Amino acid sequence: MTTMNCNTLVLGAGPGGYVAAIRAGQLGIDTIIVEGYRPGGTCLNVGCIPSKALIHAAEEYEKAVHYTYENNLGITVQKPEIDLKKTIAWKDGIVKRLNSGVAGLLKKAKVKSVEGWGTMIDGKTCEVETAEGKVTIKAKNVILATGSVPVEIPSLPYGGNVIHSTEALSLDAVPEKLVVIGGGYIGLELGTAYAKMGSKVTVVEAMGAILPQYDAELTKPVAASLKDLGIEVMLNTKAKAATKKQDGLIVETADGKEETLPADKILVTVGRRAKTEGWGLEGLDLKMNGRVVAIDDKCQTSMTGVYAIGDLTGEPMLAHRAMAQGEMVAEIIAGENRSFDKVAIPAVCFTDPEIVTAGLSPDEAKDAGYETQIGLFPFQANGRAMTMEAETGFVRVVARKDNHLVLGIQAVGKGVSELSAAFSLALEMGARLEDIAGTIHAHPTQSEGFQEAALKALGHALHI
Repeated sequence: MTTMNCNTLVLGAGPGGYVAAIRAGQLGIDTIIVEGYRPGGTCLNVGCIPSKALIHAAEEYEKAVHYTYENNLGITVQKPEIDLKKTIAWKDGIVKRLNSGVAGLLKKAKVKSVEGWGTMIDGKTCEVETAEGKVTIKAKNVILATGSVPVEIPSLPYGGNVIHSTEALSLDAVPEKLVVIGGGYIGLELGTAYAKMGSKVTVVEAMGAILPQYDAELTKPVAASLKDLGIEVMLNTKAKAATKKQDGLIVETADGKEETLPADKILVTVGRRAKTEGWGLEGLDLKMNGRVVAIDDKCQTSMTGVYAIGDLTGEPMLAHRAMAQGEMVAEIIAGENRSFDKVAIPAVCFTDPEIVTAGLSPDEAKDAGYETQIGLFPFQANGRAMTMEAETGFVRVVARKDNHLVLGIQAVGKGVSELSAAFSLALEMGARLEDIAGTIHAHPTQSEGFQEAALKALGHALHI
């Protein structure tokens, strides 16, 4: 058995873990990172990156199909075909490049990488099963970054035609009939992609609305798009079990009746949960916050020298939150005085159209006791949106009525994910409506909708 010693051990090389390790290495901290799969975690390998690649391919294919019919741009093409195996190979190539990039960055920061499954023995010791044998790592500080895993439905165990999102990103053919369980962002992103590639998609959602974390004003354009794509959405419907041959899903509809939905693949996307098993949590004396590890504003757990970041600590389960936490913890270990006090963590839903939110929604602001002024500017009045055939959606700004401090910003529309940085920056900088309205926004761009929404809240929008 080999024994290694270090100042800081990072368990898990997902977005939070590898960023923590890189920053620690940059600060001169002797750091070891342990990963049982490949660097990048769920996000890079089987989540954010590959799903966006598939979404892009689906959009390009749909665009090509669109041009086989009469269209406003006067473009005509022959009926296109999609070779999903080739698409998946392209997606895998991107993932591989990014895997290599992360590994290179860790090496550049002088971080030692240990490949193998790590198990915490106590708050200072980790045993790793590597290809060469068992390695024991002893550390002064530990950063737990074990991530999350898909939630299973007990009556629908994964296997055969019942798949989770990871498998949906590596199919070798477009399924003729796809049933998606869950109307959250994962289910709708993948369901939309496969619908664009030719699948007949049905979405089964137990609640009374899709994307329940967003308000109805934001989700209305998405619901309309799903309908245009031929996606059937069954609300207030419970998934019960697959048929014996796994060629269909038995559901209980809103009126209490049972129905069987034909399916070549049944995609389960009912959320993710913190990965709390398989790495030795039971050997640590950690205070839990329900089913996740409890932390303070420095990501410190109840054990001295043990930190936890990312999905292991609960919502919001977002890669960029984990990255920010990882960077902060590395600097805390280096002796800097840091705390996690972000005004807003942006969230993006890559549906069609996209949704981006930062800060408080109108209802959340009201519930927090604020009297607000709200400005909404539709892309129907935006020149750039018109030239991209992307008039669906809007930008919305929520501000305090008394001093015009911006509390939240939301948008729905084509490509609005790229506005998320501007929204977050405005909130972190403590912008007021006058700050946004007084900032010159380049013309013609969709970002002008941000300025116009602020002007609308002030009572004098210029272009509506």
